[in-house]
Amino acid sequence: MSGHSKFANIKHKKEKNDAARGKIFTIIGREIAVAVKEGGPDPANNSKLRDVIAKAKANNMPNDTIERGIKKAAGDANSVNYVAATYEGYGPGGTAIIVDTLTDNKNRTAANVRSAFTKGKGNVGTQGCVSFMFDRKGQIIIDKEECEMDADDLMMAALDAGAEDFSEEEDSYEVITDPDSFSEVRQALEDAGIAMASAEVTMLPQNYVTLTSEQDISNINRILDLLDEDDDVQQVYHNWDE
Repeated sequence: MSGHSKFANIKHKKEKNDAARGKIFTIIGREIAVAVKEGGPDPANNSKLRDVIAKAKANNMPNDTIERGIKKAAGDANSVNYVAATYEGYGPGGTAIIVDTLTDNKNRTAANVRSAFTKGKGNVGTQGCVSFMFDRKGQIIIDKEECEMDADDLMMAALDAGAEDFSEEEDSYEVITDPDSFSEVRQALEDAGIAMASAEVTMLPQNYVTLTSEQDISNINRILDLLDEDDDVQQVYHNWDE
């Protein structure tokens, strides 16, 4: 997505009701648990955990909630083990959709994801069927209203830190990085005091699909809404030009 539409979606999500905010906190809570199990509870020695904490703060998750999540994951050997699973498929009009999940029951999650696609007249495909249409990149979105730095200075700071690309949108800046450089770039911007509206490794579509049929638009929204309601779903990527 372009920085502008991505930023619009970020603002929309942050302005949503408490239930939607609770969903975001659930997603980040699971990411914290996985990061702690993989690399330990000390963010100084765990770059993945540092990145998740930054994501949590960008989504206004309270510090005590973050700390509780870290302590719970570090101290409870019997806590739920989440398994990552990715599903790929097609929505209406040939749109491509990728669904990242973290689950304690893969059978339940697979059934729910398949059901969401089916109800929106789409279908789940084989692994790799649409992911080649996307590039895995680090993406950092900065709200212009929250950034005092001049655009040129911000661009140089990002590029000097190792970013691949920088673009200016109407109300935001977008920084793109290689996935392996994402943590370093994000940390450099954080150290420079730059507030980030969003910072994550994501899947960016190489091309977008425009839907003109009202039925197709209704169906893809049905798929995306059902996936959004599923607690096992962490992230959904698609190439629909909304």
